[in-house]
Amino acid sequence: MKVFFSAGEPSGDVHGANLIHALRKLDPEIQCVGFGGPKMSAAGLKQHFDLTSLAVMWLGEAIVNLRKFFVLADEAEEYFREEKPAAVILIDYPGFNWHIAKRAKKYGIPVFYYSPPQVWGWLQGRVKKLKKRTDIVFSGLPFEAQWLRKHGCRVELVGHPFFDEIKNYPQNTDLIKYLNSLQPLVGLLPGSRTGEVRRNFPVFWKTALKIQREMPCVHFAVAAFRKSHADWIQKFLEDKKSEGEIKNLKIYVQHTPEIIQTAHCCLSVSGSVSLELLANGVPTVISYRVSRFAWYFQKFLRRSKYITLVNLLAVPNPFRSLNPEYHPNGPDAKEVIFPEYLSCLDRSGWIADDLLKWLKDQTLHQQCVQRLEKMREEIGQPGAARNAAEKILENIKLQES
Repeated sequence: MKVFFSAGEPSGDVHGANLIHALRKLDPEIQCVGFGGPKMSAAGLKQHFDLTSLAVMWLGEAIVNLRKFFVLADEAEEYFREEKPAAVILIDYPGFNWHIAKRAKKYGIPVFYYSPPQVWGWLQGRVKKLKKRTDIVFSGLPFEAQWLRKHGCRVELVGHPFFDEIKNYPQNTDLIKYLNSLQPLVGLLPGSRTGEVRRNFPVFWKTALKIQREMPCVHFAVAAFRKSHADWIQKFLEDKKSEGEIKNLKIYVQHTPEIIQTAHCCLSVSGSVSLELLANGVPTVISYRVSRFAWYFQKFLRRSKYITLVNLLAVPNPFRSLNPEYHPNGPDAKEVIFPEYLSCLDRSGWIADDLLKWLKDQTLHQQCVQRLEKMREEIGQPGAARNAAEKILENIKLQES
């Protein structure tokens, strides 16, 4: 039995790898093929193309790669026509995966969406595509599952795949021991995509400088997803030495979990990494710098109250029609767990103040930790990959009978 995968984000690559392991554990004869990344390939995917090499963020980046996307979609359709896999499993990456789903349905192939796009957050009309082009959506968020069902999708709430990854990640105990000696430690998590690293790290740097002026004893650990990101950050720091040098700062490649586990608090971009921060109970400020155009664009199209999953899970109603920017002294400041700044402006002053509160006041720090621990008990359980794998195989058998 063959199953076709399509995952184009680094996080989706990890989700897909865990799902492949779960499927093969239940059915050792299953053949997994398609588009993924290095982790899915290592898990046993017969990879047609490393789609994570085309991870994009904004319209301009997508346009540059448009021809390649259509070539890959044509190749997938040819495979569907000739091989007729038992199912197609999509993981996030909606712009491209909508086309994969449409072509799979053309040949009557069941389509399952694991870690679906956040259509509830912006451009909500996309839910019509999700309903039409998928057989089952596997959701990891209670409010998401409820919203999708309300809009006619067939949904299975299986848990969030990120909690599987946290459980299975091998720990570098020597590095953890070393980082624990560098206290207080602030983790800087500028993202896994080149574009977001280059947009966000300058704000992270300014924030670290402000904290260093107040507390020279603080150490900073930068989590770089790729060596190329680490090289760019290092060059940026060297170029900025005349404006200010951060003395207690080190860059680590592929060691985000160790940094999160040992940090007193973190500064991070938004994304599913917030769930890893939740699982480890780390007070965090979320910052995401965008262009002025992108900021105005999202202001009118985004329908979620916040951009951070932890904050959306913390509130009774995660939706609203208008989205004014979060302000540290605004009415929502006590509602959120992670202060968050989606902005086209430099918010490093506000960010530094938030982090300094946790660094200077242990009571405030502990209050945030307790809120995170309570939420973790409610939703932070592993098992998403196993749950989804069982339901995928059950539905494939039903389709074949």
